[in-house]
Amino acid sequence: MYASEPFSAAIDRETGTLASPDNIYERPLSAMAAMYEDAEAVKAALAGGDPIIYKVYEKNMPELPGELQWCMSVTMPGKIGREYFMTKGHFHEVRDTAEIYLCTRGTGYMLMETEDGRTDAQEMRPDVAVYVPARWAHRSINTGDEPLISFCVYPGDAGHDYGSIETAGFRKRIVEIDGKPAIIDNKP
Repeated sequence: MYASEPFSAAIDRETGTLASPDNIYERPLSAMAAMYEDAEAVKAALAGGDPIIYKVYEKNMPELPGELQWCMSVTMPGKIGREYFMTKGHFHEVRDTAEIYLCTRGTGYMLMETEDGRTDAQEMRPDVAVYVPARWAHRSINTGDEPLISFCVYPGDAGHDYGSIETAGFRKRIVEIDGKPAIIDNKP
């Protein structure tokens, strides 16, 4: 089934909300605890509540070739230990699909890697688009003090593979060292 009629939906570049979203996903820290390097910092943060790390606002589009999925992604500011708030990260189930992220607010990085070990980190800031090539896992990381907001577009049938990242993690981390973001190797 294809979208039967053209449509439009307003996006708010400042809040990251999407008018009339079909789905709103929220990822609290408890759902991402294993993603962070410092288990004690996770425990301490959870003792004070269960903060929302990021939200995604999306429209339901057919998951078919020829269609486009699109959403607004909002990664909140904050850190767990020295590591910045980040999205869970994923490959696409259909590995041969790419994605575009247009940053509308905030600052951070798109951390990317391939299954064969190549890594890259592209800076995210307002009005900068990051192209995530096919076969690259990707994760947004908020290194600023306001929400990191992006408009994202990817093929309708791309799907999401979160399990590979949950199992292996990313090879790199972005952490704060001496008050600045630094890219470091992930400990095995």
